[in-house]
Amino acid sequence: MAEIRHLLEINSPAGKIYEAVTTKEGLTGWWTAGAKAIPEINSIAEFDFGNRYHNEMKIINLIPDKYVEWECIAGDKEWIGTKFSFDLQEKEGVTTLRFKHYNWREATDFFASCNYQWGRYMKSLKNYCESGKGSPFQN
Repeated sequence: MAEIRHLLEINSPAGKIYEAVTTKEGLTGWWTAGAKAIPEINSIAEFDFGNRYHNEMKIINLIPDKYVEWECIAGDKEWIGTKFSFDLQEKEGVTTLRFKHYNWREATDFFASCNYQWGRYMKSLKNYCESGKGSPFQN
């Protein structure tokens, strides 16, 4: 199975990054203005990218300020069944984020495109957490 991985250091406390990847306010600040989410296990987060994509993620694991995991249950056929994790480790106000989008059936051209886009959105997440200004997709 193929997987996308990104590792980055964010000059921000883990709690701020956790909120950025679990709340509607946070997700709309760096990923897509069309995000709807609440930080509760088994809840369904929805992500719209204009008329182009609609994804639904089941929240399967939450450890406050440490770990978030989703599973795609609706969206692009290549995403359904894939999982996403945000692993946070803070040391002296700097947080290491290990992001993973895994359980892909194969490494297709769409997989490669998503890898590029995730890199772009990881930079947006970093900027959002450090400065309050990310670059989310605007519907």
